[in-house]
Amino acid sequence: MTSAGTTPLRIGLLGTGPWARNTQAPALAAHPGVELSGVWGRRAEAAKALAAAHGTRAYTGEEGVDALLEASDAVAFALPPDVQAPLAVRAAEAGRHLLMDKPVATTVAGARAVAEAAEKSGVASVVFCTLRFAPETAAWIAEQAAVDGWFTARAQWLGSLYAAGSTSEYADSPWRRAKGGLWDVGPHALSVLIPVLGDVEHLTAAAGPADTTHLILRHTSGASSTVTLGLGAPPGAAGVEIEFRGERGTASIPGWDGAETAFRGAVDALAEAVRTGVPHPCDARFGLHLTELLAAAEAQAAG
Repeated sequence: MTSAGTTPLRIGLLGTGPWARNTQAPALAAHPGVELSGVWGRRAEAAKALAAAHGTRAYTGEEGVDALLEASDAVAFALPPDVQAPLAVRAAEAGRHLLMDKPVATTVAGARAVAEAAEKSGVASVVFCTLRFAPETAAWIAEQAAVDGWFTARAQWLGSLYAAGSTSEYADSPWRRAKGGLWDVGPHALSVLIPVLGDVEHLTAAAGPADTTHLILRHTSGASSTVTLGLGAPPGAAGVEIEFRGERGTASIPGWDGAETAFRGAVDALAEAVRTGVPHPCDARFGLHLTELLAAAEAQAAG
């Protein structure tokens, strides 16, 4: 958040789908330290509608990407990961800071290209893993990371996007349907486990029912964790649970106040990285590492 008299950070938004409409655009438009410098979309009508709703300019087409970059200090992404990745490279090469959605890409090569472009250009980057930026869960993660003696952990993130009768607008996402819960909600779970238990040094993955994937992880701290991820669970089975068990007992993740509040936290984190030059822990390099882990898990589960 900027102080009085400080120039706002101009952030352009690429994407016009449900995630952009429900989270990124309203968070950026309402942020006191940000000027929403424009909205770019692959469909001109959608870009115009979202831009009009938030009092900014609409861009479309290849020339529109360049124009939005020219008008911005940073760009936020609400696009499928493999559309996001090459545009993020393009933005970094233009010297624009990056606020990306997870996963950065669904290929290691795509995510590595983003990380290398950001590093080469010296731009700040943040990958929006919701639980790392929601105030309630971010504070809880930091509290657990400061405690030694964790023995094991369990993370379960089951959605019912693809259950019979689901009316979620996110179920229309082709990339989510193709890649499943491993890629959509896996980054969230890993972004909680890694800062507390340490990096993953060994991973085992197996497929479960529908799109469910089960992971067993060994961490550098010596602790282990299990993870269950999916988007096709019955509604009665859906929910999010993450807990750590160790010498001091059990710690369970608290609830949080929605994605828009968390995204404002990610905007603050990007602004801080821009101001200080200190990389955020959830930067493009971390996004690459998440992609490496998810790709390894996908290959194992498919085998």
